[in-house]
Amino acid sequence: MRRAGLLRLRELDVPELVRVGRELPSAAAPPTDSGAVERLLRTAVAAVGGGTLQEAAEFTLGLAQGTRDWPASSRRRRAAQVYGVSVERFRKHHELMVLGQIAERIVDIAARGAQPASPVAEGQPRRLLDEAPGEDGAPASGHAATATGAATATGAAAATPTSGHTPTPLALPPAHRTVPVRLAHRTVPVTVHVHSVDLLRDVDVVLSPSNTYFSLPAAYKSSVAATLRRAGARRDASGGLVEDRVHDELARWAGRHAAPGREALPGTVAATSAGALAEQGIRRIYHVAVAVPRPGTNDYDVQPADLTRGVARALALLAAENAYAEPPLTSVCLPLLGAGRGGLSPLESFSALWAAVEAELVRGAELDVHFVVRRHARADLVERLLAGIGGTGPGPRGVR
Repeated sequence: MRRAGLLRLRELDVPELVRVGRELPSAAAPPTDSGAVERLLRTAVAAVGGGTLQEAAEFTLGLAQGTRDWPASSRRRRAAQVYGVSVERFRKHHELMVLGQIAERIVDIAARGAQPASPVAEGQPRRLLDEAPGEDGAPASGHAATATGAATATGAAAATPTSGHTPTPLALPPAHRTVPVRLAHRTVPVTVHVHSVDLLRDVDVVLSPSNTYFSLPAAYKSSVAATLRRAGARRDASGGLVEDRVHDELARWAGRHAAPGREALPGTVAATSAGALAEQGIRRIYHVAVAVPRPGTNDYDVQPADLTRGVARALALLAAENAYAEPPLTSVCLPLLGAGRGGLSPLESFSALWAAVEAELVRGAELDVHFVVRRHARADLVERLLAGIGGTGPGPRGVR
């Protein structure tokens, strides 16, 4: 669709997008197939919440005013300018992120029974740049939140019976899913959590992504590492910071094991306590160095091989710490490392993580394995991937 643009939509065979697009509520006459897909695209892009991500998506797909007939190369070049990067850098990293976000919004729309917020018409002014989303896609200002609240109120009103008809009950997907995974000689349960990582309870070890300098992001950010840092800090009754426990312990570890300013090899693992998260049953945080910073930029690279190596070392460290841990460390939780700003797709991240986890389970390790994601669309993917392992389910057909 990115290559075809809006002018050539009618040439594409995309029956699922047509189906979802036709299910969108509208007072207008039923659209053509290409019209339904365009309306779905505009709805999905509007659901991103404004900012550079939405602007880049509009140019990438030809949704911005006046770009309908632009060739794909021109749309890509203009979208790269939104992020201030070269066309090649945008193609390899930002474009994948942008299209991935739009694909997730489309999956969310389909999963909600096609009851999203109203689409944005072509030419409608987009939100101001100060409404740019945070790293997890959440709105950074009250304006976007207001729009979301209005959409929620509209959806609630639509669910209220006005003509005697009983509305279809809404079903909230489960936030905790257990998937039986059949290995070579046994079946093990794997739990998928659908919430922020700081809401975990009673998991011994949580893996956290780190850069190769073991420098944690600021606590106010929304990444997994920042969330764990924030949740592990100890605060007084008024919320004032008393001890930045996870940050301080990691800094001491780096001081003992590396010269100041020298980066560790990708895949290196540093262990700290969980700080205040111990009150939730979290005992250890294993910081896995998977992000290699690019000198002179804010970007970094994540390689799937480094993820596999890092998780394998984390599981080996868990086994070593069990020699003196009381009670033993038996459960471990893995976010989809590298699937955010790292540029990997959720499928690439899961495949790299599971390679190390499966090897340990096949060897006979008694591990209670958990995955944590924030979005139900990603949880659906992980669940399908787990179900397909060892022939226990159909697997993710069509995923490449």
